Amino acid sequence: MGKLAVRVLRVVLVVVFAGTVFVQALMVWALATDPEDGSLPLTPLRVMTILGMVSVQVAVVCVWRLVAMVRRGTVFSNAAFRYVDGVIGAIVAAALVWFAVTAINAPGQRDDPGVTGIMAGVGVAILGVALIVLLLRMLLAQAVARDVEATRMQAELDEVI
Repeated sequence: MGKLAVRVLRVVLVVVFAGTVFVQALMVWALATDPEDGSLPLTPLRVMTILGMVSVQVAVVCVWRLVAMVRRGTVFSNAAFRYVDGVIGAIVAAALVWFAVTAINAPGQRDDPGVTGIMAGVGVAILGVALIVLLLRMLLAQAVARDVEATRMQAELDEVI
């Protein structure tokens, strides 16, 4: 991975992390100062927003750590699985939060149930992203296994020569 790509990705990760912290601060402020007016269940939606931002933050930290491993050349190791699993868990958590938001919002959409259907579809799409990352995890497992095998074979070849 090139230095420019790493720098750009890190800038994006910092901006995303800072943005999630900002949104969380706004939601905590709103929880403390802005009472519900009864038209929407604001308190549960605000709490779900805070939890959703936590899942994004977990994913950002895990990706940051993976990028560091790529730069050091250690990504093809068992240590990388912890961070990939963290990303998968964060995406699944985000999907669950989204489904909770969909359920909280559904009673207000009785006149237009298509909105709830679209929101549920977005939740399924988020779970699809988790499955894609799971597939990439399996590819990483194969790469790690091949790297271990190549190292073993190189050691045997070094003994022969």
